[in-house]
Amino acid sequence: MSGNLFKSLATVSGMTMASRVLGFARQVLIAGVIGAGGNPVADAFWAAFRLPNMFRRLFAEGAFQAAFVPLFQGKLIEDDKAAAKLFAEEVMATLLFILLAFTVVVEIAAPLFVHLIASGFVDDPEKFDLTTLYLRIMFPYLACMSMVGLLSGVLNSLDKFMAYAGAPLLLNFCQIAAIMLFAGGEIHVTGEALAWATAISGFLQLWLLMWGAKRQGYLLKLRWPRLTPGVRRLFVLGAPGFLSAGATQINIIIGTNIASQEPGAVSWLMNADQLYQLPLAVVGTALGVVLLPMLSRRVKEGDEAGALHAINRSLELSAVLTLPAAAAFIVMAAPICDALFVGFATDALSLFGGRSSAFTAEDVKWTGWALAIYGWGLPAFVWQRIFAPAFFAREDTRAPMNYALVSIGVNTALALLLFPIFGFLAVAFATVFAAWLQVIQLAVNLWRRGQFRADPRLLSRAPRIVAATLAMTGFVWFALQHADALAGLLFDRRWAAVISIACAGIAVYGVALVALGGIRRSDYKAYSRNRKSF
Repeated sequence: MSGNLFKSLATVSGMTMASRVLGFARQVLIAGVIGAGGNPVADAFWAAFRLPNMFRRLFAEGAFQAAFVPLFQGKLIEDDKAAAKLFAEEVMATLLFILLAFTVVVEIAAPLFVHLIASGFVDDPEKFDLTTLYLRIMFPYLACMSMVGLLSGVLNSLDKFMAYAGAPLLLNFCQIAAIMLFAGGEIHVTGEALAWATAISGFLQLWLLMWGAKRQGYLLKLRWPRLTPGVRRLFVLGAPGFLSAGATQINIIIGTNIASQEPGAVSWLMNADQLYQLPLAVVGTALGVVLLPMLSRRVKEGDEAGALHAINRSLELSAVLTLPAAAAFIVMAAPICDALFVGFATDALSLFGGRSSAFTAEDVKWTGWALAIYGWGLPAFVWQRIFAPAFFAREDTRAPMNYALVSIGVNTALALLLFPIFGFLAVAFATVFAAWLQVIQLAVNLWRRGQFRADPRLLSRAPRIVAATLAMTGFVWFALQHADALAGLLFDRRWAAVISIACAGIAVYGVALVALGGIRRSDYKAYSRNRKSF
């Protein structure tokens, strides 16, 4: 199997970029139709979507992969394909049994789970009932996505990333279709249509991954669930892995519950979350997915130098792609929200009946504040996905679990402490603070073990990347002062002016990055020749 991190990353990032761009369109259309702070449907839908979406990220992007992939890789390397396939089938049988039972429980006791994810809705019967309805409709999505996570782990271990990376496109297609078909109808009907679209997309994504697995000779047979030694080993690794790899998602769920005490806050946080998820998914999640099987393989082969090299190059590439995105979110937060959720949404919705965006100036203000705060945490969110696989590849999930518990505790305490003062923004701040705390703990532990050292190339290029980011930030800040004048040249479309400024900022960053030596032509030539340099 190929050891080329760049090639694999390009596959995952390319498909993820397509998915996230489509996700932008989806988010803009949803926000334009159901609005945010002033609409119970918006808060109810996003609160209900949090729980199944969290499990999607845990299984398909994080915690489950962290435990499953090293064990599956071990079966492939130490035994053979038949043993690896049998292990995957045993895991699938047990996992499916647990998930179906859990789904039945949630369908029956949905109001109890709404209490857990959005206790602030209890005083608003309409919002509470809508959240309960949407949760019941969407929850089968969880079981589907858990199976998607299992099949993704199989394919990723084989360096086959296309089906995994393309699956999220189906969620976006389904939700966009729902919003387009029901945009002109009753808003409660639109919310319910979005919930059904989410559930349907889960079955479509599962079908896609089954097709991909079948092509590789891994069409898994359904067996009777049994706690075999391999399955028990997975649970031993997986329980702490769920906490360690899923700490950010758990923090978000806790934050949603706290924020639900403030009307509109759940929608504001969710819209900000969806915006910063673009660079996080394209860079952080893609790197984590590609890096874990690569590190597992190198560790099991005794190639510690190769594992260290892969971590350094991942940090370097993530800095190149993440730091400018973080700076843009901090400097351009409100203009970005206004451009996408108001200006662009209004023009897009004019194609479906001439209605204007339901996103208000108040929504822009508070979503922008949340996005700016999340911008400060974006590098930490990404680097968690680089440092954590270094533990998981060695089948060590306990140390990251301990750090995750600290992160969750600090996040909860800080959010509760600051919420009476800063409102829902305390939730965003606590999430960011906890993420930085966790990534620092991970890095320090690896350094003490001798499993991470910043190499000379990373130390040389990091300040150059920061300098290029500062140059871009200065340009963007200056250009925003003249956004109205630029809009006059673009048919009075301020959203087009803001997007143009962002694109120009990317160009300035690229020129500065090359001029300062943050990236060199030799890097691209090495990637093109499929060398082990990355």
